[in-house]
Amino acid sequence: MKAINMKELIIAMEELEKERGIKKEYLLESLEAALITAYKKNFDSADNVKVEINNETGEIHVYSTKTVVEAVKDECFEISEENARKISKKLEIGDQVDVEIVPKNFGRIAAQTAKQVVVQKIREAERELIYSEFNDKKGEIVTGIIQKSEGSAVVIDLGKLEGIMPIKEQIPTEQYKVNDKVRGYVLSVEKGAKGNPQVIVSRSYPDFVRKLFEFEIPEIYEGLIEIKSISRDPGSRSKVAVYSTNENIDPVGSCVGQKGVRIQNIINELNGEKIDVIEWNEDPAVYISAALLPAQVLAVDVKEEEKFAQVIVQDDQLSLAIGKSGQNARLAAKLTNWKIDIKSESQFREMLANANNQDDEVEEDEEQTEE
Repeated sequence: MKAINMKELIIAMEELEKERGIKKEYLLESLEAALITAYKKNFDSADNVKVEINNETGEIHVYSTKTVVEAVKDECFEISEENARKISKKLEIGDQVDVEIVPKNFGRIAAQTAKQVVVQKIREAERELIYSEFNDKKGEIVTGIIQKSEGSAVVIDLGKLEGIMPIKEQIPTEQYKVNDKVRGYVLSVEKGAKGNPQVIVSRSYPDFVRKLFEFEIPEIYEGLIEIKSISRDPGSRSKVAVYSTNENIDPVGSCVGQKGVRIQNIINELNGEKIDVIEWNEDPAVYISAALLPAQVLAVDVKEEEKFAQVIVQDDQLSLAIGKSGQNARLAAKLTNWKIDIKSESQFREMLANANNQDDEVEEDEEQTEE
């Protein structure tokens, strides 16, 4: 019985394998499964059909698996012993045999199905390729054009696909307008419901600042200066702790640049967000003092076990150390990962005086008890 020949299909599949890396065997397996489904749908057939495609010639063979019987009652599932012997003289009653069939118009159905399968697999392969490409960019900065800025999320055209910037990943002080160019940090790459890659972009994430420092400051990119920690209130203020093992390198000065040129480029990208660059120090007291800049610190008393620091500043430095709505103190605590309690010099003296008075009262009580 003559098979359906689709040599052109095999040639097309071989080209796809070369150009797009989609394996021919994978396409053939997918096509065979799709052809079985198409056959059952178009010919109202039972489950005893299988399809095989010749890997070299492209010939499509359709088989119906039948049981050899003495008297046929169901032609769909059974074949007579006489007809079975025409296929193979070794067949006996009770054996199963694959009988090749060529249904009417199945060549047309096969061609349509093949086209659909190939197109679908190309799309899947392209989606997988784009997913892999952007998954490799996770943790990097990408640039795109704003497509939509309605509601809570901003949609960004990244070239091969769209990026989504949810409201929590946006800088609160920024306004995003359609057709504006925007840079963002690739926070995650996920596969959507239909397999389409979805890139989550952030401008509020602390590591966005880290990557901007890498772009603008060669010493950080080359590993001569290390960013130890970042704390951030997006759109308002960031604190960045830097360190270098090379004594000849001033980590803070290198980051700020001559006349503040380097740091100004980062501030401009963040639309005016203030950035405090401080030098990391393994001594927590020194590190915490630096973290509270621009305030000047008089003394720091640390309790290592509790990671708690009592900080004393001059009276006129208290509001600066705490910052508006507690921002400076909060960012310093997050940067250093220490609990920080700030007191003015007057408050600290008053606290000591109250403590001394309590001690005196306890001593008097003890003396009276002894009498």
